[in-house]
Amino acid sequence: MAMYPLILICDDDPVVHESLGLYLGSEGYEHQSAYDGQQALEMVESLHPDMVVLDLMMPRMSGIDVCRTIRQTSSIPIIMLTAKGEEIDRILGLELGADDYIVKPFSPREVLARIKAVLRRFSEKAQDEDSSIIRLPQLEISLENYQVKAAGKIIPCTPKEVEILHMLCSNVGQVFSREQILSRVWGYDYFGDTRTVDAHIKRIRQKLPQENVPWTLKTVYGVGYRFEVNA
Repeated sequence: MAMYPLILICDDDPVVHESLGLYLGSEGYEHQSAYDGQQALEMVESLHPDMVVLDLMMPRMSGIDVCRTIRQTSSIPIIMLTAKGEEIDRILGLELGADDYIVKPFSPREVLARIKAVLRRFSEKAQDEDSSIIRLPQLEISLENYQVKAAGKIIPCTPKEVEILHMLCSNVGQVFSREQILSRVWGYDYFGDTRTVDAHIKRIRQKLPQENVPWTLKTVYGVGYRFEVNA
């Protein structure tokens, strides 16, 4: 990460750019502006920002589609902004790999605090190289390239799915509550719904092979989840 992190603000509202840009500049962050989804993708590719602050509703391409496209090739931190407060939008954005979610109207100070928190979590993960790859029988989870390989095949996963699997497989047999998974994967600063965890676990199970493998992702009813490896 650069000495002065570059934040790409993607929103079709000039007021958002003006207010966030003012606060970011006062804290020493560099920032660039995109006003539609297509421009956002082009600037992500050309500028390689340290974070994307992404509005859900934008011209030419929605924030959901931008997030989905970015996640095909990059694990760059993404914070989603939206004026829509429906739960389905929050869950969809997070399932696609957004790292946090803020509903408009918001305080620029709140967004700045979330940006700092997410960047801090990513910096801490980048420093932890020794344990970044977990290898179990017929399963490998890597935080170096955010890749999951099961039974010899690469399994397409979002960054959050990879991080959940990595955490569970780093602690085989240990039960984690939904709240613990939220705080460890999304961070203590994230104010989310625990049903987000259930949605991610469901998608992980759909992607991983269920037969002829020596491990299981178990639900501990009333508590949470644990990863078991057969003896």
